[in-house]
Amino acid sequence: MLIIDIEASGTDSRVHGILSIGAVDFLNPERQFYGECRLWEGARIMEEALEVNGFTYEEVTDIEKQSEEELLYKFRSWFNEARDHTLAGQNAHFDLSFLIAGCRRNGIDISFAHRIVDLHSIAFYHMVTGGIEPPTHNRRSDIDSNMIMNYVGIPEEPRPHHALNGAIWEAEAIHRLFFNSPLFDVFKDRSIPWVG
Repeated sequence: MLIIDIEASGTDSRVHGILSIGAVDFLNPERQFYGECRLWEGARIMEEALEVNGFTYEEVTDIEKQSEEELLYKFRSWFNEARDHTLAGQNAHFDLSFLIAGCRRNGIDISFAHRIVDLHSIAFYHMVTGGIEPPTHNRRSDIDSNMIMNYVGIPEEPRPHHALNGAIWEAEAIHRLFFNSPLFDVFKDRSIPWVG
C-alpha cells in the first residue's frame, strides 16, 4: 500500500491543481516521497484551500518551482519502485482524482487502480467491531481525520496541513488499526487506547 496525501488549490480536480504530494510506502515506511510544484496555467485557487495547507498565492504561482508535469514524473518513478501500488489515505478518492487529472493533463501514463483503502472506512469498522457507535452529524458519519488520530492515540496532524505529514499520520493510524502497534518511532511512546 502507498499512503498518499495531496495538497491542492481547491477541491475540484478538474479546475484546481496539485500543490504538493506526500507519500509513504506502507511496506517500507522509511521509503517516502515529497514534492511541491507550481499551479498549472489556468488553475483556479480557493482561498480556503490555501488557509488549510498554508501555501501563499506567491508560492503556488512561483515560476521557479517545478511544474506539475515534472513533479508527477518524479512521483511516477517513486510509485513504480513500490511492490504494492494500492493507494490508501484519509480522503484517498480526493487524492486519486488529483493524480489522475494531473496525469491526464500532462500526458503521463501511470496505472492507478480504482480500488483504494480508505482510512475512514477502516476506523468506522474498527469502532463498530469494538462496540463503539461511530459519531454522526446530520445522520452521516462524523469521523474526520482529527477524530481518528485521537481514537488511535496520536496527536492531531500539525497545521497547516503538509502532504508528507498527512501521509505519515495516516500510515501510523492505519498501522495501529490493523496491527495494534505503532509504525514510526516518533509515535512509539503514544499508547494505543484499546490495547491493554
